[in-house]
Amino acid sequence: QVQLVESGGGLVQPGGSLRLSCAASGFTVDYYAMGWFRQAPGNERDWVSCISSGGVGTYYADSVKGRFTISRDNAKNTVYLEMNSLQPKNTAVYYCATDFSGTCLLEDFESWGQGTQVTVSS
Repeated sequence: QVQLVESGGGLVQPGGSLRLSCAASGFTVDYYAMGWFRQAPGNERDWVSCISSGGVGTYYADSVKGRFTISRDNAKNTVYLEMNSLQPKNTAVYYCATDFSGTCLLEDFESWGQGTQVTVSS
């Protein structure tokens, strides 16, 4: 059974940082693309970042370039999203997902975690 479990969310002040984790089971994350998405209150679910199979490429939404970093620890079968310089507009539920094609094609994400809440507020 493929499972993704996000963790690391919480309350942070503007300008602060968080590191989200996505622990995978049932498959090896290095073999596939792993992406992060978020859904803010009243908004659609938006793509944030993706790391392709084998780590050959990383991709970021323009809104987070230079502030967020996606990575993975293959030994732990876990994908991370380091988020810096957080602002209230970044408040959202953050989800990780798997693209089994391995190429970070948005339409190919088909396995999703339950999400972790990130709240940026003073």
